[in-house]
Amino acid sequence: MNRFQPDDVPVLSRPEEGCGPILPPHGSTAPPMRQQVFDCIRSRGRMSRIDVAKYLGVSPASVTSLVSELLAAGLLTEVAGPGPQKTTNRGRPPVALSVRAEAGYVAGIKLSDLVHTGVIVDFAGRPVAEARLSRPDLRTDIDLLVDEADTLLERMLVEAGMTRSALSAVGIGLPGIVDHPNGVALWSPILRGLGIPVAQLMSARMGLPVHVDNDANVLTMAELWYGGGRSLADFAVVTLEFGVGMGLVMNHKLWRGAHSVGMELGHTKVQLDGALCRCGQRGCLEAYVSDYALVREASVALNLHRNRTDTTQVMLENLFDQAKAGNEAARSIFRRAGRYLAVGLANVINLFDPTRVILSGARMRYDYLYAEEVLREMRALTLNMGRTLPEVEINAWGDLVWARGAATLALSAVTEERTAGGEAAA
Repeated sequence: MNRFQPDDVPVLSRPEEGCGPILPPHGSTAPPMRQQVFDCIRSRGRMSRIDVAKYLGVSPASVTSLVSELLAAGLLTEVAGPGPQKTTNRGRPPVALSVRAEAGYVAGIKLSDLVHTGVIVDFAGRPVAEARLSRPDLRTDIDLLVDEADTLLERMLVEAGMTRSALSAVGIGLPGIVDHPNGVALWSPILRGLGIPVAQLMSARMGLPVHVDNDANVLTMAELWYGGGRSLADFAVVTLEFGVGMGLVMNHKLWRGAHSVGMELGHTKVQLDGALCRCGQRGCLEAYVSDYALVREASVALNLHRNRTDTTQVMLENLFDQAKAGNEAARSIFRRAGRYLAVGLANVINLFDPTRVILSGARMRYDYLYAEEVLREMRALTLNMGRTLPEVEINAWGDLVWARGAATLALSAVTEERTAGGEAAA
């Protein structure tokens, strides 16, 4: 009988004594209390000091001290509290706290195949300007992509009546595999080359700190901050655009994986030696569900070949119109894509058991992809012996929500800096 021998473990990897996981010091993964106070107030719009103390489970005196620092830093402001206001001179009117919206501004940009979108938000997360920039449907060099992003940023600044000095940072979401901590696009379907330092190059051009992430992750941040995920500890977002993406929230935080490149649902394999994916491999889920997969099927089954003036969007609209008009071949294309999507969603549920699965992206208008028969097949493919299956929510937000999520990426980083040590600490 084979037994595990302690001597089989390298000396450097085995503690001298004790057992169990070696955890970091208590609370080291939680943000500083000053940031927790600020986040608590921002998430509720307005809140009194005593309610903040009750919610966080700390003393009112501690909250009062931290609030004073945040007020002095210009990050919070006092506003009228809830309930009827006193009309006599006796007693102090109820006072609440709110984020000082003009304390700072950030921009968010979503880079895409056909249209780049951008938005500027204030420190309370409210949009103040937006812009779009159309581009050719082709893979490009990083220099041109930097030019396009900078042009979009300038358009937003003009609309907002701001200069670049008013911005604290820029967040960027782009498709592909992105090393978020280092700001590097390891691979992107809209870029030529591998391992491109997007954050560094964008920052040098824009003259601002730049934070970069996968576009599905920034959309998930939008759901976490503004959408259906605000009150959920765990949920998954599956995006259907030109490709297939996924974002995952665990314990109220975006989870990217050990190397920040996880959750590539579109590149999980659903068919050995199957259809060619734009990543260069075969059998990826994306190769059966995404825009280009549907267009490929349409060109074969319906002889809908793209003209020079036709975009992917035009081809998809044509396919969808024919399906709605009763064309059985067009319907079968959507049904086939829906079945593969059901496989992908079932795998997400089996792996992560989220409270909710949110389907989002421009393709949500193609209801064949989330018809009841698709959801029924998803449930049939899920291990469901006595378990509670998650809700499935359809969210057909417009393009700007991606850019707003990218702005939130920057806003989160600036908030951490300014409440944990920067201006608030000073």
